[in-house]
Parts: sequence; C-alpha cells; structure tokens
Amino acid sequence: MIIAASVFAVLAALLHVLFFAYESVLFERPDVHARFRTRTEDVPAVKPWAYNQGFYNLFLAIGALVGAGIALAGEETVGLALILLACGSMLAAALVLVATNRAMARAAATQGTFPLLAVVLSVAALLA
Repeated sequence: MIIAASVFAVLAALLHVLFFAYESVLFERPDVHARFRTRTEDVPAVKPWAYNQGFYNLFLAIGALVGAGIALAGEETVGLALILLACGSMLAAALVLVATNRAMARAAATQGTFPLLAVVLSVAALLA
C-alpha cells in the first residue's frame, strides 16, 4: 500500500508541477491562458493570481514528493502524513473547483484523481 500511495503521490506532484509551469511561467501564452478560460485581454488582471496559484501548486507538489520519499525510506507514518496533507489539499482544491463551477468537472477530475488515489491508499496503509 505504501508503494502504491507513494506512486500516486508522485504522479499528483508531477501534475501539479505542470500546473505551476502553466500558471507561473507560461501563463501569458495564448494556448496556456486559454486552458484556464482566460481571455487575452484579461491576462494582465489575472496573471498575478495565476502566478500565486502556481506557487501553491508547486509547494503542494514538493510536500507530496517529500512525503513519498520519506515513506519509501522507511518512515511510513511521517511520509504518509505528508502525503495526506499535500494530496488531501490537492483533492480539496479539486472539489472546490467543481463545486463552484460544474463546467470545470473535467478539470477537477484531472486535478483530483491522482490525489484521491494517494489519499485512499495512504489511509488504507495507515489502517493496515
């Protein structure tokens, strides 16, 4: 269970590093900000928010990666706790996204599936 939880935590982290790149590095590109349903004329107003959000995603990714590394290094409880915190936050953000705009269900599923699996498997590992 620990290996599976760690694998999904790493996958969630990699996806959130990609989100960081989109939001904090590449947001001004038309193909990127269009992914976030942002019109080109709105980019200057939205860019600071996207930049900040990108760093939130990066920090959650780092937490998930550190948690997976610690769990796989033998400190299962500490590692799984970090996975639960990071991936639980990612999952919660996905739920907020779909709760505030049902049209974002696909994006929320993309954002939340790996974290959901990491959370479920982490809880199962802790209960085993």
